[in-house]
Amino acid sequence: MYSESDIDGAVTAGAISPQAAAALRNHIAVGRSAPAVDEESFRLLTGFNDIFVSIAALAVLLGVGWLGQSVAHPLGGVAVAAASWGLAEYFTRTRRMALPSILLLIGFIGGVAGALVSVVVANSDAVEAFIRDHAAGHPEPIIGVIGAVIAAITAAAAWLHWRRFMVPITVAAGAVAVVGVVMALVVGFIPAAKDAVFWLVLVAGIAMFAFAMRWDMSDRERRTRRSDVAFWLHLAAAPMIAHALFNILGVFEGPIGMGMAAIVIALYLVFGFIALAVDRRALLVSSLVYVLYALSSLFETAGAVELAWAFTALIIGSALLTLSAFWHPMRKLVVGTLGTIAADRLPPVGTMVLASA
Repeated sequence: MYSESDIDGAVTAGAISPQAAAALRNHIAVGRSAPAVDEESFRLLTGFNDIFVSIAALAVLLGVGWLGQSVAHPLGGVAVAAASWGLAEYFTRTRRMALPSILLLIGFIGGVAGALVSVVVANSDAVEAFIRDHAAGHPEPIIGVIGAVIAAITAAAAWLHWRRFMVPITVAAGAVAVVGVVMALVVGFIPAAKDAVFWLVLVAGIAMFAFAMRWDMSDRERRTRRSDVAFWLHLAAAPMIAHALFNILGVFEGPIGMGMAAIVIALYLVFGFIALAVDRRALLVSSLVYVLYALSSLFETAGAVELAWAFTALIIGSALLTLSAFWHPMRKLVVGTLGTIAADRLPPVGTMVLASA
């Protein structure tokens, strides 16, 4: 399986001509009865060897982490981060393997963060003494600063990894770390913010979504690595938006009545409109559990207790399959309602790359 960026790389290297690449894209689009831009493609596996290497890499990271931790707890994270970087030099930079690259990035970022947390835990007595002497009964700012420093160093590590290996998911990992910095500082220095944490997460999710759209708009036809970066950013932003919004509404706090169910379904339709407009499905997936719960509660209220989940699964599954089957014509209608200015910034509708282009 090859991604759009792989095809562009082959064109740049002279392995195939631009005309051949255009003909290949056109052939795939016609065969799928949908433009390639609507497929939301990203590379995860190039073959079973990706799984084989991933399992082996996980075993190695587990081993070096265990050995490092047996010497000193922070060394476990340091060993995992160092091993992940070293393995990435070959499997990411040289072999360009997709799934191992993702796992090695997570190992590197997680190792850095884990080592920092272990340092704090190992010096917990000193930290508690410092808080007792300087916090005057209000430890939140100090705890917030510690959390922000850990998140900031993790974000810097993600940036270094991106500069070296340019794995698309790295930008999303770094952006999440930056959100962690802001959240730690806000909650640490504004105690009342604890009561509005879901609002903070919602704002962070919207900011992440805007950042993802910036990457998306720089590659509207989704042929380069920038589209893969946008995919992971959307995947990070969607649960922030959906989970925060539905928790603010209190979906799981009590029985769902007709009014709350209608709100949940209406929000899901709004998410569907946004998903069709930007040609990304992450919002629909992240909010799916809330719609399932709302519909199931309605069926239980109506008396279909034993078959509530069966009816819910059948209705939602059928709706999503219909949406998938008619994604392109429905997206054409949605984008058509947004006007020319918006359409010129979103992924193109109804365009296929012509072999003669």
